[in-house]
Amino acid sequence: MGLIEDMKRFLESQIDDFLAKNPHLELQVIGEQLAQQETDTSQLIVDLQAQEKQTEQEILRTAQEIKSWYDRVQKATTAGRADLATAAQDRVNSLLPQGNQLWGKMQGLKERTTQAQALLQTIKTRRTEVKTRAAQAARERTATNTSSSWGSVNNYTSSSNFADPLEAQFLRWEADEELEQLKRNLGK
Repeated sequence: MGLIEDMKRFLESQIDDFLAKNPHLELQVIGEQLAQQETDTSQLIVDLQAQEKQTEQEILRTAQEIKSWYDRVQKATTAGRADLATAAQDRVNSLLPQGNQLWGKMQGLKERTTQAQALLQTIKTRRTEVKTRAAQAARERTATNTSSSWGSVNNYTSSSNFADPLEAQFLRWEADEELEQLKRNLGK
């Protein structure tokens, strides 16, 4: 098992290194994850709302049943049938906790729906931030590629800053720093 774990760690390390060297791809992956989370959260909201409606219908049926049995209590009491009135009252008493339980369930579903909607809004905001950052990274990459191409043309006549290995290292390091800052912002 140690070999498999070592291989897994090595592959994860390689992927992390690759993504660090290609921040635009990491932003794309984050964007896709956020898109999936947005879809999942939207579906969760739909499911919770459906459960809420179903629970509301159960509450209405239970309330109608309680009312019906309560009317029977009154009718049996008026008719002097204490045995039926007691049995009907027992039925009312057994339905009341069921109604309360359904009410609590509905309140819980409403709370979860509210939380899911807040989460969805947060995901949308983060996704917009990632899209903006990805677009910025793409512009920077295009500008760097254009500058690099121009620099290589200039290399025929003079040395260029873009051919400077130290300059390239700093550019990569600065891009990595910006990516880490974005990750920290997304993690909040």
